[in-house]
Amino acid sequence: MIKTDLTLDAKGLACPMPIVKTRKSMNEIEAGQVLEVLATDKGSKADMAAWAESSGHQYLGTIEEGELLKHYIRKASNSEEAVEKKFEMTIDNEELANKLNDDAIIVDVREPAEYSFGHIPGAVSIPLGEIEARAEELDDSKEIFVVCRTGSRSDFACQKLQSKGFKKIYNVVPGMSKWDGPLENQ
Repeated sequence: MIKTDLTLDAKGLACPMPIVKTRKSMNEIEAGQVLEVLATDKGSKADMAAWAESSGHQYLGTIEEGELLKHYIRKASNSEEAVEKKFEMTIDNEELANKLNDDAIIVDVREPAEYSFGHIPGAVSIPLGEIEARAEELDDSKEIFVVCRTGSRSDFACQKLQSKGFKKIYNVVPGMSKWDGPLENQ
């Protein structure tokens, strides 16, 4: 059993709300204390790890109990805490819709279930938790547009791709939650 100092109930919430509530809850605990986040959104596993890394907090891990995910994050001290980074190169949904016939790559970093219920035609499914391991599948000489539901997971994915040397990458905001272009179902 992991000793926790605060538990956050984020069950039933979808991206980006588990992260939004986690960020807020971190202000309620002291450096070195552990926050337990209860969630049911499968995408939150990769989201929590990426958010903790970008903010300087320590992602301790996730325990899965059926549909319930229990995430554990240790709060960083002020000297450890990083200023949360936001990926600077963005494109909006309308601009992306105008590029659909170009020779660009669209990477959808949502979870497979989200992708299968509707995605941009031609988009490649690489969930956020797999982006580093599968980055070599992408042609870094082409423009790469990274999309998720709201722009949060895709922001983290863009940062990871940039750290691997990719230069022509764009975060699509606000993402699939406001996409009104063509869709494919798998």
